[in-house]
Amino acid sequence: MPPSVPSLPRRVARTVRTSLFAQVTCALVLGIVVGKLWPDTATALQPLGDGFTRLIKTVISPLVFCVVVVGIAKAGDLKAFGRIGVKALIWFEIASTAALVIGLVAANVVGPGRGMNVDPASLDTKAVDATTGGGHLPSTTEFVLNALPQSFVGAFAENELLQVLILACLVGAALLHLGHTRVPKILPAIEQAQEIIFAVVGFIMRLAPLAVFGAMAHLVGNYGLGVMRTYAKLIVLCYVAAALFVALLAVALKAVTGLSLWKFLRYIREEMLLALGTASTESVMPRVMQKLRRAGARDDAVGLVLPTGYSFNLDGASLYLSIGTLFIAQAVGVDLSLGQQITVVLVLMLTSKGMAGIPGSAFLALSATASSLGAIPAGAVALLLGVDRIMDSMRVVTNLLGNCVAVFAVSRWEGALDIDRAKRTLDGEDTSTPDDGDKGVGTEKDLGGETGTEALAPGIPAQKPKELKEPAPEAG
Repeated sequence: MPPSVPSLPRRVARTVRTSLFAQVTCALVLGIVVGKLWPDTATALQPLGDGFTRLIKTVISPLVFCVVVVGIAKAGDLKAFGRIGVKALIWFEIASTAALVIGLVAANVVGPGRGMNVDPASLDTKAVDATTGGGHLPSTTEFVLNALPQSFVGAFAENELLQVLILACLVGAALLHLGHTRVPKILPAIEQAQEIIFAVVGFIMRLAPLAVFGAMAHLVGNYGLGVMRTYAKLIVLCYVAAALFVALLAVALKAVTGLSLWKFLRYIREEMLLALGTASTESVMPRVMQKLRRAGARDDAVGLVLPTGYSFNLDGASLYLSIGTLFIAQAVGVDLSLGQQITVVLVLMLTSKGMAGIPGSAFLALSATASSLGAIPAGAVALLLGVDRIMDSMRVVTNLLGNCVAVFAVSRWEGALDIDRAKRTLDGEDTSTPDDGDKGVGTEKDLGGETGTEALAPGIPAQKPKELKEPAPEAG
């Protein structure tokens, strides 16, 4: 007898039970429905999303530390790590500047704020102050000083990624300097800690559908769908401009590495959907780091480029800020000259670098830009209060893809990318982790695929550390 084929309801139930992507998709749709039908109840569900993000944040700093230290120690070359950092900063500046220019050109062509004729005096600027909490963007000096740790423990406790990166570089350099014979047990211990952290991430990821449901229900319940009609022109423009920028990223990735961005999108579809649902790229950083390593990027490149990009390569935010600046100028009837628009690009190139982790940072950056021009009333940024949250999806997708492309491009530039492995992985032919051998680990189940419930608990197999360089014997 031919084997019986499960009925459609059973196949659907199995997919929902075993696939993180299906679970998050269902939670996303359910959140929209609940937010629309019961807005008062939906606004109380925000703690579901916030709690998940807090749990993920607890593991980001130790994970970044472990990956960077192990990456430096295994690469055995601190100069190569420095080159990766310099090349990453160059790529970040080019990418974010391109995003700013695309935003300005799009806003000039479409003119989303033209004809609104808004009186700035009629706007309630107190709402902007409430959103920003009275904060301010750091100056260049403050930004540099804030990147330097005051305490080893404090950097981890406050989740200051740049400070953690600096500490990791120092520890990695110390391991290289002392050599394997002086500290034989440190590197294996850090690798084992890394395995534990990835296991913890797997446990937390079981809560991802609840987080997406709560965050989406709160968004729709609090802001409603009517705001999309009011700001339809601006919203459509931002998303179209983001799509154009992503297309340029695809061309750049293909030209530099020969890889397909669309295959990569399919490869990280669970993480992308989770980031969209929670409006946070931090919520998926650990799993994205793991998948980039599986796709052939070397540990030191992943550990440095991706976390640094969270502060220096906010492409989606840059796109939004340039369009938003011209939108509020057009809405209040201010015609910015070419020189003033060049000033906008220069100012945003600086202000966008200090935005990460600051409440209401987009409004602070817009206010700083308006003040630098002297032509736009600073209070006019209140025009974007109603639509800012709707833009999170665009910013999240563009930021995340921009940083992932940066990892591949910089890795290729430095010779730290296994192209053959990357192509096999993105084609679904090879999903094992580096150095796995024939252990049979690192399968699609570990990647959050659709083959089993183990997908929600990814793990990193134990790896035999490469010996560090031993000190040369003394002469004589």
